[in-house]
Amino acid sequence: MKLNFISEFQPKLIDSLKTYTKEKFMADLMAGIIVGIVALPLAIAFGIASGVSPEKGIYTAIIAGFIISAFGGSSVQIGGPTGAFIVIVYGIVEQFGVQGLALATVLAGIMLVLMGVLKLGTVIKFIPYPIVVGFTSGIALTIFSTQIKDFFGLTTPKLPGGFFEKWAVYFQNFSSVNLWATIVGVLSVVIIVVTPKIWKKVPGSLIAIIVMTVVVYLLREFGGIVGIETIGDRFSINSSLPEVQSIGINLASVRMLFPSAFTIAILGAIESLLSAAVADGVIGKKHNSNMELVAQGVANIIVPFFGGIPATGAIARTMTNINNGGRTPIAGIIHSVVLLLILLFLGGLTKHIPMACLAGVLVIVAYNMSEWRTFRSLSKQSKATLAVLLTTFGLTVVFDLTIAIQVGLLLAVFSFIKRMNETTNVSLTTDQLDLSKEIESHSGNLEDEVLYLPRGIEVYEIDGPFFFGVANKFDEKMREIGDDPNVRIIRMRKVPFIDSTGLNNLETLCKSNKKEKIQIILSGVRPDICDKLQKSNILQLVGEENICANIHLAVKRAVIVNEEMIENKKRKLKSL
Repeated sequence: MKLNFISEFQPKLIDSLKTYTKEKFMADLMAGIIVGIVALPLAIAFGIASGVSPEKGIYTAIIAGFIISAFGGSSVQIGGPTGAFIVIVYGIVEQFGVQGLALATVLAGIMLVLMGVLKLGTVIKFIPYPIVVGFTSGIALTIFSTQIKDFFGLTTPKLPGGFFEKWAVYFQNFSSVNLWATIVGVLSVVIIVVTPKIWKKVPGSLIAIIVMTVVVYLLREFGGIVGIETIGDRFSINSSLPEVQSIGINLASVRMLFPSAFTIAILGAIESLLSAAVADGVIGKKHNSNMELVAQGVANIIVPFFGGIPATGAIARTMTNINNGGRTPIAGIIHSVVLLLILLFLGGLTKHIPMACLAGVLVIVAYNMSEWRTFRSLSKQSKATLAVLLTTFGLTVVFDLTIAIQVGLLLAVFSFIKRMNETTNVSLTTDQLDLSKEIESHSGNLEDEVLYLPRGIEVYEIDGPFFFGVANKFDEKMREIGDDPNVRIIRMRKVPFIDSTGLNNLETLCKSNKKEKIQIILSGVRPDICDKLQKSNILQLVGEENICANIHLAVKRAVIVNEEMIENKKRKLKSL
């Protein structure tokens, strides 16, 4: 058991090192350097957009990136701050401050570790796709709306948190648009869009930041144009290593931040596992989803103590890693080292990056996140799909991601129950059973292919799981389509599992039938379900002799019981 547990929660790094070669190292080295350079502007942009200082985004990319690569369940996953967290992180900082964000991130990390240990990694993947698209599209629109001020260089009062209120402020103050900032923002977007068509290896965001930073620096120093705001104008950048910080934890704060922490955990789990799954399809390998969640959790527990923000697997950086030859977690570790060196030796240069350029980068991030083609395609499907899609999208935009995640998960649960309820059928047979196409038939013996049911015997068959969503349906169906028999045979050969509600309803059914002098016979009960029946009162109510291995034995038993009950009724009538 112990060895099995260790093998299930073994980082991919250990497997990779067993067959590691110099050739693999050189490929990982090149990929790691490129990803590290690419991650720098994104880490800065995500940090600023989240409402914290730029270096905290870099701290997150360094520390979380290292932990996720070293201990994760994917060979090529690159971790760090991502655009998906911008909305929720900004909201937490606005409401609870940086200390509140730190506590929420630690709590989310603990939740992620528990998800991994409890092996919920595979469950997370089954969240309905319309809900995921609704989240991401809503987040994309919200991110876009937060970048309008910097993109156009607007002079506005402090922006409100609400989506519509924010746009109202933009329209009221659009006359303050800065032409130079707008030009920088537009050119940044153009460079990002055009670069992949010319040079696919290096992302356009990096080229845009380098080019526009140089241009703006020259304009400010030699052109006398000072109206273009840069990172250094708004933030004091710390290029040194982060100091360990304390995080105040008390029960009141935990209760207050628990919903936000839950949102971070669920969003992080969804994004990281989707990223890992996409990477699997490209490299032809399979990730360990539970180990990936554990690594994500550990990263989010540690990062806040160094001033970082929530982190998860980043699909854009992961794909950059793959496209540049990275195939083992060593590439992710190298990417963290490169970021650390850049911070220590070139961190001071980041103050010259124009805010309008970063806004342009995030506008493209928002566009890529929007999945508008997928959104449009899903909206043309069923009305139920459209309702789920629009609900999660609307809640994300109009309210906040915490409410959207909670309602979205509820929708996922109800959607699952509805689908399961629709797949479980209850049928009734009263005259004869045709077993010619069933496994329980006796091939070659035509007399056994059809079982004739005497009057007073009903056969019900449950086809599908007998869980809380179906238990009441079975009871209602039996009362609706059933007669007043002496014996009811319940075929359970197609019941893969039964939960506590199903057991309770079955027990209640047996009790009510016993009062009505109707004998219940169970047929084809699977061994694991039989074990559950033994732990309930059902065996005592039914009697072990009325638990039959197959329908042939069940019908024979039913005939005997039916005849006995008919005889008893005749005796009673004679006695009267």
